Amino acid sequence: MGSENGHVERYFGAVNSALSGLDSFLADENSPLYKHKLIGRVVVPYVERLRQTFSCWQNRIGFADTFRISRAESGFPAFRNVLELDNDRKNADQRLNALPPADELRQEMVDHILRQKDFPKALQARMAERSYLETIRKGEVFAPFILPETIRVSVNPKTKRPYYVVHWGMFDGSQSLPVVYMATIEDSSSKLCEMLVLPSGKLNPKITIPLPVAGLLNPELANRFDEFAKSNSSYSLTPATIAGNLDKDFDELHPKQLRRFVLGPFYSAGVTEHNSKVSDILSKVKNADNAWMLTWTVQEIVAASERPAERGLWSSTPARQEFHIETSDLEAARQGVSYYEKHALVPHDAYQALYASGQADDVFRGFQVHVISGNQITSGV
Repeated sequence: MGSENGHVERYFGAVNSALSGLDSFLADENSPLYKHKLIGRVVVPYVERLRQTFSCWQNRIGFADTFRISRAESGFPAFRNVLELDNDRKNADQRLNALPPADELRQEMVDHILRQKDFPKALQARMAERSYLETIRKGEVFAPFILPETIRVSVNPKTKRPYYVVHWGMFDGSQSLPVVYMATIEDSSSKLCEMLVLPSGKLNPKITIPLPVAGLLNPELANRFDEFAKSNSSYSLTPATIAGNLDKDFDELHPKQLRRFVLGPFYSAGVTEHNSKVSDILSKVKNADNAWMLTWTVQEIVAASERPAERGLWSSTPARQEFHIETSDLEAARQGVSYYEKHALVPHDAYQALYASGQADDVFRGFQVHVISGNQITSGV
């Protein structure tokens, strides 16, 4: 989808409104996400990355008309936009050096308007390019892959192993969806256990760990874990498959819980086409900034038990996790999870339109619905 069709600005307005709504939802400590402890805290920086990324894209279309939206699938920008942004980030310094300073560009724009009596489109494009490059140079955008970070370290008193809470992100290329992962992982590496865990089974208070830590806390496994996360974060893989692969690939790491936060699909009137029923109803909302619906899914797989390690004279088998999949729930079994939740955030105007259509029950079936009006969120409607 290119800017020439007149829908791009409307799309950006709807996205900005949706991300602001999601911010309000995440800022509410009574929101459903906070019953999961770290989910809200972890997701907030990724939402900010996404906001910065949309700001970059909005600047980019001021000088490069190549923006495309996955209209019939996720409702988010197509993956090629993410790749272009990531590629531009690598040579941002070189391109910035070739552009005039921002103050100089602003003065030239003023001079042009005074002399020529028209708008300086070429200068505006250069200013947009400078703003774009300055933002992506900071690196605080939603890249194709965002490296893992350890945000919590503690000890399991039963196993006397240290455990980490690690998160990382990926913009999935096949589905054009932003995805965030959170994992709780025990580490049975002898060096780490001796250093971090007291004989009493408590965390050694003499060891100071300045959290967050880039990557996995265990330096001997950190690079391998980065590569694992990069290769095993595709949306096409179920959480059970990812956790199982982690369990098999690392004898010393024992995944006890893996959560996946999938943002989207996003629905915007006059732009997205992945649900004609929703699109038709949203098109009746008068305020374009309120003609949207943002959905997300939280998936979770947990280890129900652990098969102990077996050490024999000729061979040995490391400890392995036995993951629980809720087979009594067909959807949970299909997703390969122990538990899942589906959420929908919708402006009050759009909710009223959906309700008035008589199709709200069909649209929201299976979702926890959150209606936003100003900065107020009403959940469970």
